[in-house]
Formats: sequence, C-alpha cells, structure tokens
Amino acid sequence: MRTIGLADLDDLCRGAAILGTGGGGDPYIGGLLAADAMRAHGPVTLLSLEETPDDALVIAVGGMGAPTVTIEKIPNGDDYVWALEALERQLGRNADAVIPFEAGGMNSTIPLKVAAERGIPVVDGDGMGRAFPELQMETFNVYGVPAAPMAVVNEWGDSVIIEAHDAKMVEWLARGVTIRMGGHSAIAEYAMDGATARRVAVPGTLGLTVSVGRWIREARETHEDVFDALIKGFADTHYQHARILYSGKLTDVSRRTARGFAVGQARIEGLGAWSGEMLIEFQNENLVAYHDGVLRAIVPDLICILDSETAEAITTERLRYGQRVTVLGVSVPDIMRTSEALDVFGPAAFGLQERFRPIEALT
Repeated sequence: MRTIGLADLDDLCRGAAILGTGGGGDPYIGGLLAADAMRAHGPVTLLSLEETPDDALVIAVGGMGAPTVTIEKIPNGDDYVWALEALERQLGRNADAVIPFEAGGMNSTIPLKVAAERGIPVVDGDGMGRAFPELQMETFNVYGVPAAPMAVVNEWGDSVIIEAHDAKMVEWLARGVTIRMGGHSAIAEYAMDGATARRVAVPGTLGLTVSVGRWIREARETHEDVFDALIKGFADTHYQHARILYSGKLTDVSRRTARGFAVGQARIEGLGAWSGEMLIEFQNENLVAYHDGVLRAIVPDLICILDSETAEAITTERLRYGQRVTVLGVSVPDIMRTSEALDVFGPAAFGLQERFRPIEALT
C-alpha cells in the first residue's frame, strides 16, 4: 500500500501520456482535475491487486470520447463522480475502490480525482495496460467480467444506464450516447469484486506510469540519454521490451473526428541516420507503424510518438507538421498477448490486415 499525492502527479501524467500511445485523452487536463481534488481532500491510497479485499466492490471509472474533443470541451470533473454514483444507485451498493479501465492518458488520472473526492482507494491495475479506443477492448472483458450495467453522464448530470448482452454492444450504445453528449462523457463500468480484479487486471500499471515519468525526469536532471533510460526502465518491468523504431520530422498529419474517434495517420521523414519514411495509423491511439512499407510495430504493442529532445509523449490530437519526433515501441505484458486477448484487441479488431507480431521479433 502506498499513496499518490500532488508531488507524484507530474511524473504520473508524463508516464500516462507514454502508455496512452497517443490516446486516452490529454493527461495534462486530467492532472489538473486530480490536483484540484487532492488539494481539497489529500492524497489517494493506491492498493496493489494483492492488497484488495476479495469481497471489495471495484468499479472502473474514466472518460469516453474523442481526445480532440476534450482539449476544447474540457470536463468539469464532477461528472466522473456523478457517473460512479449513478452506477452505485443501479447496483444498490457503494464502491469500495475504483480502478482505471485504461492505463494511458487522462484516464489514468480520473480515478485519482474520483477516489480523492470519495475518500476511497484506487486499485493499482487496469483493463488495457495502455489505451484503446473501444470499451470492449479490455482484459476485464476478455476474461469474463460483464461491462454492463454501465453509467454514462455528461457535464450537466444527465445520465444513461446501459444494459446490454455483451461488451461490444455496450460500446456501441455508449458511443452513440457520448456523441449526443457532445463527444465526451464520464463513465463507470465493469463492476467486479477484488478477487476477480486480481484475475483479470493488468497489474501495477498506475504505479508504472509514475515510474516512467520519473525515469524521464531523472535522466534529464542528470543529463543522461532519456531514451536509454526508458529502454532500461521498461526492461525491469513486466513490459520488458522497448525499442527506438524511428526518428525524424513530421511531414504530414491527416486527422478527423469520425464516429466518436480521432482517426487518421502521421508521416515522419527520417533525420540523421534514419532514412526513408515512417507511416503511423491511429484511431485515438497509434495502431500500426511501417518503415518504408515494412511493419515495425502493431497493436497491442505500444507505439509512442515522443518529442526527440524531451521524450515527452505527443498525443494524436497534438501532432503537428514539423515536430521532431522519436518513435518508441514497447511490448505489452503476457496477459495481453493470449489468443483470447488478441481476438478482442489484436490487429484484426481494428480492420488491419497484418497479423500480430511482437516488436522484439520485428526489430
């Protein structure tokens, strides 16, 4: 058991942006919301999966919608607490803890805000090990936790409770509601007990986001190579493999908001020792990377576009022509590489023709 407080938030947001692989919402906005709650209510207790009581009611909370929307339609923050309360009313029981449903972007920080305001802990794990664009793409769903009932709430407190026969239908219905709520909503879903959370969650991911941010900060402070620090850091975790895939200048970004997602592609022209061009396709998150037509990384492995000087992650909604970037690939934990998991959030789930190949085999 440990706590996460104001002093940890900068590192957490920096790391969450990397695990977000371009999506999950802007962690800076989420960090502001979490900081406001912590100033009012104090730090948040972080429970490991092993410390979570078997019979604890654990609920996943966060935001849903296109990341491009949240930088213009900033959440008020109360809506996330309202979403939890709406689901609690439906279940007839209050949550004992909350958990992120994804470990990247703003959705790493939203559970901290909710936990601080409610005075309950956050479980150190999540259902994605990164960020994904759709709600059924969770290890929670892969290993048998129902997504419904689910609460969807807007900034006015208007709410919808969704009941559906499977997680994909929950996603379809919730996406439509979210679009009608302006492109972003607060959600609460995947209610489970602590024993189930231990079985189905990717472990330690919230603590990992803090560590990733710290690796970057400490490397800068000691004038070490930041990318070497990231590669060495991941090697000592259950993510294991990290590789630099490419480095260059952004020469073209095609991006649009469609069906509630930010979709498009980015082209990077090599600089220095890097020749040719890298093409990255994204749907909120970066999905696949090709170097001169050759596959270099593919979902569910992480494809992170970082500023070449600072190693700060650049989310898909903030990609701009002329940025000097370095692309980092990171492997995902084994729980995300099973055949059951790849059926739900492997390449075919995004309409990609390539089969999954791990980055350690490709590079």
